[in-house]
Amino acid sequence: MKKLLFNILYTKDQKGILYKIDDYFITTLIILNVLAVMLETFKEIYTSYRDIFYYFELASVIIFSIEYITRVWIADLRFSELSKTKARLKYIFSGMGIIDLVAILPFYIPFIISFDGRMARILRLFRLFRIFKLSHYTKALTLLFNVFSEKKQELIVTIVTIFILLLFSSALMFELEHELQPEQFPNIFATFWWAIATLTTIGYGDVYPITAMGKVLAGLTAVFGIGLVAIPTGLLSAGFLNKISKDEEEITVCPHCGEDLRTHKSE
Repeated sequence: MKKLLFNILYTKDQKGILYKIDDYFITTLIILNVLAVMLETFKEIYTSYRDIFYYFELASVIIFSIEYITRVWIADLRFSELSKTKARLKYIFSGMGIIDLVAILPFYIPFIISFDGRMARILRLFRLFRIFKLSHYTKALTLLFNVFSEKKQELIVTIVTIFILLLFSSALMFELEHELQPEQFPNIFATFWWAIATLTTIGYGDVYPITAMGKVLAGLTAVFGIGLVAIPTGLLSAGFLNKISKDEEEITVCPHCGEDLRTHKSE
């Protein structure tokens, strides 16, 4: 039974009907859950079908809970080089393990801790994290997570650089504009809104400099923003291309004999 469950959840043998049922059923359930969260924001719909939403959520949580417990149980087969305890802890604290836990946790928390209505609504919104469970069943999200993981150091450097630029831009703009516009630029924290809108080149226009030096600083911030915002895009694009190229190279080699499959294609 344990081996069968492992094959269903991880091996993904396309020839087996059980594997296809698991893929299609869980994928459909995840999509329906996201749709339910969106429909609940319509007051009339939620009021009219409150019981249906509740029982659907209850059934979904039971299924996702069983899936989570099963993945914890069979973790020693996935990480066979580790002991059972270490293998299960590795899954629990892995990225996907945390996502699987967050997908069901909002349902159980109110039974342990009482919240007001606003906090309960925020917890319900956490159900949207269930969409990330699709990475178990779709290659697209798996590829996305792998690229983010490989490029995390470069992305962190970029984010830190952007934050430093925001900080200095906000501080300088506060000094340049505060005396003339104390309501628009009351402090550095409030000026962060202007810096973010300018750095991302959105430019809402609700807060803008009126001094000559302030306008120069705004222009420089916008120009730097174009380059800095483009860096993560370039990093992720390069990461996707490299990952896809590696996957294609792996397919060209026979997993059984190691023979180059491209020789047969050329013939």
